[in-house]
Amino acid sequence: MSSMECTTERFSNCREVFNKGFNESGVYIIHLFRGSVKAYCDMDTDNGGWMVIQRRVDGNVNFYRPWDQYRQGFGDRAGEHWLGLQSLYMLTAVKRHELRVEMEDFEGNKVFAKYSSFLVGSEGDGYKLSVSGFTDGGAGDSLSYHNGQKFSTFNNDNSGSKCARLNLGAFWYKPSSCHTTNPNGIYRWGSDSTISNIGVAWKAFKGLNYSLKSITMMIRPVS
Repeated sequence: MSSMECTTERFSNCREVFNKGFNESGVYIIHLFRGSVKAYCDMDTDNGGWMVIQRRVDGNVNFYRPWDQYRQGFGDRAGEHWLGLQSLYMLTAVKRHELRVEMEDFEGNKVFAKYSSFLVGSEGDGYKLSVSGFTDGGAGDSLSYHNGQKFSTFNNDNSGSKCARLNLGAFWYKPSSCHTTNPNGIYRWGSDSTISNIGVAWKAFKGLNYSLKSITMMIRPVS
């Protein structure tokens, strides 16, 4: 069955969608404990059932946005987008989730990093990130550094160092040194000595002077 097929069933995550026989990747309506959200479900990668929470592929969507837009989400669910911090909080508050981050450079090298536990706190706690349990798929670990940090945008700096403004992005930046990955940074094209820290970077894979061709973050409930 496909994502376009009419159904009266209600799903709380993409794994439930997959387990009910909807095995085509696409946009589905996911019901949260308050409200619902449209989300892209990846039914092909690593046994399926993944919900895409962030994707960069071509630079068509501006990711240098204010707090309220990161809270609510933005972009095209079938293309570049950010799911929304409030949705992430509601999803991860009720079930333990794992995280998979897939990326590709401009030379065609595809790698991933996987984390067995991913949790986003409430808005009152700055949507604090809790992430652990790294498994290497060739990318190396550039996210554990951000564990325990609150989310920052250019108009709501929780880093104490204006990291969102300095790095032209929005993320769980860490005070002083800001980041070892900047997936919501400025979309550029590969290696460039002029873009240190501001590009779509994953330090352990290509360093901070390299902006990736693509990066996708997706979560799945741990069974």
